[in-house]
Amino acid sequence: MENNLPPQSNPPPLILPPPPPRPPRKSRGWMIVSLILGGFVVVLMLSIFVQQFHGLVGGKTGRQSGRWLEEVKVEDNDSSHKIAIIDVEGLITSQAWDRSGRNMVDLIEDQLKLAGQDDAVKAVVLKVDSPGGEVLASDDISRALLEFQDKNHKPVVAAMGGLAASGGYYVSAPCQWIVANELTITGSIGVIMHTFNYRGLMDKVGLYPLVFKSGKFKDMLSGSKPVQEIDPEEKSMIQAMVNETYGKFTNVVAEGRKRALDNNQGEGRTLAEDWVQFADGRVLTGRQAYDYGFVDEKGNFDTAVARAKKLAKIPRANLIRYQEPFQLSSLFSLFGRTESKTLKIDLGMEFPKVQAGRLYFLCPTVLH
Repeated sequence: MENNLPPQSNPPPLILPPPPPRPPRKSRGWMIVSLILGGFVVVLMLSIFVQQFHGLVGGKTGRQSGRWLEEVKVEDNDSSHKIAIIDVEGLITSQAWDRSGRNMVDLIEDQLKLAGQDDAVKAVVLKVDSPGGEVLASDDISRALLEFQDKNHKPVVAAMGGLAASGGYYVSAPCQWIVANELTITGSIGVIMHTFNYRGLMDKVGLYPLVFKSGKFKDMLSGSKPVQEIDPEEKSMIQAMVNETYGKFTNVVAEGRKRALDNNQGEGRTLAEDWVQFADGRVLTGRQAYDYGFVDEKGNFDTAVARAKKLAKIPRANLIRYQEPFQLSSLFSLFGRTESKTLKIDLGMEFPKVQAGRLYFLCPTVLH
């Protein structure tokens, strides 16, 4: 029997509609960046607020340097008395360290002022590690030390490090007591002014300067003037100025050592009768300086601290410093600025350089 039914056909495939397109995924990068920047701004504002609040309730600001200074305890000896440590390091200069105009002289004057205002500070230890520096800057620091001792009747003990020569000794001379290690390089009592004469080089390359001046000596110390045309009177004037400044240096040494001897009631070293013979610019070791009476005691920083306690008549004391607290806003100075495809990085200070044509109380080894 035949099957007359039509053949069965397969059902048509089921066609599903395509899935709806997925919404574009939103990037969260901008949100992360915004959160980071917002957090940074908040922290910066809090830092500024805390700094200002700290200044209102007990912070100390330097009148001269404009720095916020805070007391930092270096050594806790469980005492109500304090000894302030003030550093004189590197080239002594009144040049600004950075674009804010801060300089070494103003900072040292501010630290002395804070030490004088605090009745708990009984003495100051001046840590000197310097080859010297500018005549005026050295004299300003020396005068500030004298005024501090006269006004506050607190002893200042100089603790010489590896190098305390020329201007480094100039600022030490007014101190009531001077301590030096036997290997300290000190002395170099003298004045130096240097310049360069490059006229011979100019003649070799065919350069001839045209100088228009209002007076005979308006081009003193000019490096383009032929050596044979330098007026002897000009040399005499320059030498007279150097000699006058040198006389000031020797007076500071003589008066400072005599003053120290009087305040210490005869205790300490007396200048040798022929001490001026050793004030001819030569460098001295700490041992030689002790023998000639330029320093009072051989020792190190601990020796100076012990002497400060003895002069202040206190059994023990905490050691403190006055330092600028960290401010988050100072980080912006690291980025500097660009000028003519040159990136300048400001690290907070610029190292001063010896300049030609200026008077210095400076150890001559620095000039090489």
